[in-house]
Amino acid sequence: MSQSPRQPNIYNGAEKKQGVFGIFQPDPPASHRITDATAVRAGYRKYQREILIATMIGYAAFYFVRKNLSVAMPLMEQDLGITKTSLGLFLTLHGILYGVSKFVNGFLGDRSNARVFMVVGLVVCAVLNVAFAASAMLTKGATSAIFGFSAMAWAFGLIWMANGWFQGMGFPPCARLLTHWFPPKILATRMSLWNISHSVGAAGVVALGGLLVATGFGWRSLFYVPAAIAATVAIYLWISLKDTPESLGLPPVETLDDQKLDQTSHDVNPDTAENLYESLEENPKSSYMKKVFSNPYIWIFAIANFFVYTVRYAIFDWAPTVFKEAKGFDLSHAAWITATFEIAGIFGMLLAGWLTDNVFGGRGSRTCLFYMAGCTAAVFALWKLPLDSGLVAATIMGLAGFCIYGPQALVGIAVANLATKHAAATAVGLTGLFGYLSGIISGVGVGYIAEHYGWSMFFQAICGFSVVGTILFALAWFAPAHGYSKSGMH
Repeated sequence: MSQSPRQPNIYNGAEKKQGVFGIFQPDPPASHRITDATAVRAGYRKYQREILIATMIGYAAFYFVRKNLSVAMPLMEQDLGITKTSLGLFLTLHGILYGVSKFVNGFLGDRSNARVFMVVGLVVCAVLNVAFAASAMLTKGATSAIFGFSAMAWAFGLIWMANGWFQGMGFPPCARLLTHWFPPKILATRMSLWNISHSVGAAGVVALGGLLVATGFGWRSLFYVPAAIAATVAIYLWISLKDTPESLGLPPVETLDDQKLDQTSHDVNPDTAENLYESLEENPKSSYMKKVFSNPYIWIFAIANFFVYTVRYAIFDWAPTVFKEAKGFDLSHAAWITATFEIAGIFGMLLAGWLTDNVFGGRGSRTCLFYMAGCTAAVFALWKLPLDSGLVAATIMGLAGFCIYGPQALVGIAVANLATKHAAATAVGLTGLFGYLSGIISGVGVGYIAEHYGWSMFFQAICGFSVVGTILFALAWFAPAHGYSKSGMH
């Protein structure tokens, strides 16, 4: 491998500073720099593959200790006498804290070591799942009530709120890693592939929950078993993840032109990288404001994300209960039908990423528009069709998942590209904040509607939210593909 004889100052100024806490300090730049194109190409290919796989597995594990509550809710209602409104409260408190945490941790994640950040978050979430399951025994027999909710309900709610906060440490390090390792022109395709982790995690925990329920294990096993899986994955992440290309001696992603690296053996010019960083980092604070908070398209994406997540979680969180109570399926079958929502979402995300990069020139808003319109049609079919057959129910749930997961994946990709890698986690955190504020509606709001007005009103509300999301994506039709300067990125 060829090494540069000198060390130009090419590294992000934020990465030269210590992290918010010592343990989160980013890995420093390597003492050597690789400039031979063959070595650069081999290094990027190796670590891109490893980073992509590890972050997919890691983020899926976060779902195992987050979405397990959806399967447990009917059993908790039956075993503990907790009302739908209380269960919806857990979802709402969790969602709000998760959204705020995703925003705050997005800002911190841009400045922290991605490996440490992600591992700490996952381990704490595993511990809180164990505490959640154990809290029922600790509060058993307590009769006090505050604001209409029992002591047991508040204990559950507070622990799930804490879980929501530490869940917010999952996506920011992934955003940091993916935008540091993959250039914008292929980010939509790669990040859509990465977004499979959402569906794998959610479908996996629902399928695991159905298996545990079918084999006679109680609802507490739906928290203990996923916690053990998450702890195991955390060890794997600690071994596998790397922070940035620069920490391994590779040039920054801005210097890469994938086609040239594949077709030539020219050395990477370190001066190019230095000039890029000088142009991008002259004033980091104003850069963040300009690239994130002053960009109207990022705000449109953020508001649209509120409605995407409202629809997504209202369907997923309440589907097992809807299919059990409104459609007459037993819980184990309802869980498997719900899993098709996530499985089909995998294919929806993959196609969405390909369409964005290859048909719409990197403009994810255009893909989102068509996907959201399709989701509206699927929700309407779930509402109006009788769904007497499990196959029909699974097919329509799959269509809904296919369509909603396109926008769910592309919103984060679009704003990450608009904000550039230097503020990607911050931008994704902002859209995530809006997304998880939707828990106010998809959690306790939907629980209240279902309890007092029935499931028909539930579906009417979701259809309305999906229509609003479609309109917002239409307003972002002319959003650019990315926020890098034309001279600084291919």
